[in-house]
Formats: sequence, structure tokens, C-alpha cells
Amino acid sequence: MVGIRMVVVAFAAGLALCAMAADIEIDFETATGKIKPVHSVGQGPLLGIDDYSMFKYLKEANVPYARLHDVGGRFGGNVFVDIPNLFRDFDADENDPANYDFTFTDRYLKALVENGVEPYFRLGVTIEVFARTVKAYRIFPPKDYAKWARICEHVIRHYTEGWADGFKYKIAYWEIWNEPDDFPDNRNAMWRGSWRDFCELYEVASKHLKATFPHLKIGGYGKCTANSALVMYGDEPPEEDAYRHKCFVEFCDFIKERKCPLDFFSFHAYIQPDHVRSHVDYHRGILRKAGYGDVELHLNEWLSREWLSRDKSRSYYHNEALACATAAFIVAAQTADLQMANIYDARCRPGTYCPLFDPATKQPGKAFYALKYFGELYRLGTAVKCVVVCGIQGHGGLWAVAAKGEDGAAALVVNDSPGSRPFTFDFGGRKVKRCRIVDASRTDEEVDFPSVLPPASFMLVEF
Repeated sequence: MVGIRMVVVAFAAGLALCAMAADIEIDFETATGKIKPVHSVGQGPLLGIDDYSMFKYLKEANVPYARLHDVGGRFGGNVFVDIPNLFRDFDADENDPANYDFTFTDRYLKALVENGVEPYFRLGVTIEVFARTVKAYRIFPPKDYAKWARICEHVIRHYTEGWADGFKYKIAYWEIWNEPDDFPDNRNAMWRGSWRDFCELYEVASKHLKATFPHLKIGGYGKCTANSALVMYGDEPPEEDAYRHKCFVEFCDFIKERKCPLDFFSFHAYIQPDHVRSHVDYHRGILRKAGYGDVELHLNEWLSREWLSRDKSRSYYHNEALACATAAFIVAAQTADLQMANIYDARCRPGTYCPLFDPATKQPGKAFYALKYFGELYRLGTAVKCVVVCGIQGHGGLWAVAAKGEDGAAALVVNDSPGSRPFTFDFGGRKVKRCRIVDASRTDEEVDFPSVLPPASFMLVEF
């Protein structure tokens, strides 16, 4: 009974401290690390097959990386990125430049680089979404793993060393395959071999590429989204999630036994912002058990679950709640143990997974400004101490992150709730110079700094 009273007293004291503290407290004198590239994207807003005019918006938002997966639609548009598009006859001589077709991928990467975006290159194939239940084409294991690795080597040489009239681009990240752990029957849209087959492909390719390019970062495998929290806390997961968990553990055990390189591990999650941390902890924990706890962790496909269950009666691209959930997710990613996050994705076309640009107008939607506002923090570079309601990001729908640089400071403040929210703040004596907001009636509009945050809104506050 005494113990219960002590807990109650401590809880009451905690409530009192929270009541005394400001809702948002920023200490610009205490650096906490770097602002991370968690506003990176999948693909770019390509129009047609060769119109890169909208890539300027990636530059406007200071987007640091674009992951090259599913580029150009089905089968990579038959011309982009995928290994079967770059090297069309697997039986040909992989050392002969004449057997490669880099034409459209060259143009795509050139457009990214000219707009300040570093490509994040997925080595593999595009997802075969619906037709694969009738006939699959490119999602089988390569018939010669060593030759496949050598083909990838020449692709890397083309884009980083100038081989075959190529380029010397800075492309650090080379990802082996994507979602090979989709469910193991003919519904699997990415891999038609056994899980052991994939592990062996990863071994051959990763060892060859890392030995050839020790300065580059080699990793994988674009793990399928899964309800990792269920596995983490011992609850019974759905069958697909249990399979993906089993694959992940087996992969980690395999690469540990075979001493495979792994510079980064990539995974996918279509979840709520407040579930980001548990998913990160789950993946980091299993990697740590295998001795890979210090590798970079990339959430390189994400979309806040609100987008998947959106209110179809309202405009998808101009819905403030969906845009606000995107801003909250970016803050959650910045404050989690992630090194990169890529929203899926930045295409300009109708569809659930293309939230940033309105295809009817070819203009940014509200969610684009979540990336743009965070991009200003990324430009500043240094994250600073930012406490939200006694340190709990997302408490009451309130999220915030702040940064400083040589020419100023800024904060991204989010009210991810359906109601207005009065809030107090302590900015360490700094004066607000400018404030821009996105909410139901405004999109990137300059306003006076408010004392009440509108429902489903986010702001860029500059000091």
C-alpha cells in the first residue's frame, strides 16, 4: 500500500512539473547531433518517360536522397534502373559496354544530380504487382549469382567511375534487392526463390561489391513492412508478419555466419508516427544480437497510415490531416535511431502512394511542405535540444524538432490532432523572425506566430 502511495505521489509530482513547463522548450545552445536526411524520397516526379521539369521541387525542398525503386512504373518502364533494363541479355558478356543500355537511366540520374539530389540505387527489379499471379517475369533468382554481381559492379562503375562513357557521381548507397521477404507463395511480387536463395545472393553480391568498392555502402534488403511491434512484445502476429520476422532473424544469422558486409539495413513501414520508435527498436535489437547493431538503419519506404485509410470524400493532395501526419512522421523519424527515411514516393500521378504532388495541376500538395519545412532544418544542419511536453514527442498531438546553423535557426512544430491546441513555449530568449503555416485553409502562408495551433497544422518557425 505504501508503494502504491509513493507511485501516486510521484505521478502527481510529474503532472505538476509538466504543468509548470512550457509545451515546447528549445535550447539552441545544446547541440544533439545532425539533422538527418529523413525527408528523402522514393523516385522523383517524372512526367511521361523523359520530362524532368518537376524535379525542381526536390531542389526547392532540399531533398537529399531519392531511392530508385519502381522507377518508371511496371518493369521499370522497360528502360529505367532495373538490372534487366540496363543489361538486357543475361547470357551476354558483362565486360562489354555494348551490352548495356544506360540511356534513360543516365538522363534520370542527371536530372536528380542537377537538382541537388543524390541517387540511392536499388540493385534489382521493380515490383510485379498484379500480373505476377498469372505469370512472373523478372522476380526469380538470377541464374548465376556471381555474374549478376559483376553486372552490378559495371553499373556502379558506369555511374561512379565513368566506365562506358559514364559519370563520376557521388552515389554512396547501393541496395541489394527489395522486399524479397514478401509472402512465400505465388502472391510474392518481388522474389520467387527460397529465402535461402536470397541469402546466398546477398552473400555473393555483397562480398564482391564491397571488395571492389570498399569506399561505398553496400546493404539491403528493403524488408517488407510488418507489424513489428506485435513481434517485439510477444503478441501473436499475422501469418505474413511471422514469416517476415523469421526471414529477418535468419538473414541476420546467415550474414553473421558467412561474415557478409552490411553497411546499412533497409526496411519499410506504413504505420502511425507514434509507432516509428517501436519499429526502429525492433529492427535495431535483432541486428544488435547478430553483431550488426551499429549499421545504418534506413526506413526507405514509409507512408503514414492515415494516407492508406484516407477520407475519399476530400481531396487527397490538399487534405491537411494527411499532410500533418506526414510532418509528424518526419519529426518521429528524426528523433528515432534512424540514419535515413524515404517517403514512398515522390511520383506525380494518381494513387495512394503518391502523396506529394497533385497530378491534375502538376503542383505541390500540402504534404510537400512537410518536406520543404524540414528541408530548411536540414540545410541548417545541427539539431538542438527540443523538449515537447516533458520530453514526449506526439503527446497530445504535439511534435517539434529544431535546428541551428551559421545563418540562423528554425523549428518545425506540428499539431497532429483534430482539435485546436493552445500551447506555451520557451525558445531560450530567441525572437521569432518569421512563421509559415499549413492547415485547412492555408498552404505555406506567412502568419504571426500563434498561441493556439489550428487543428491538423504544422509550422516552420524561423529565428
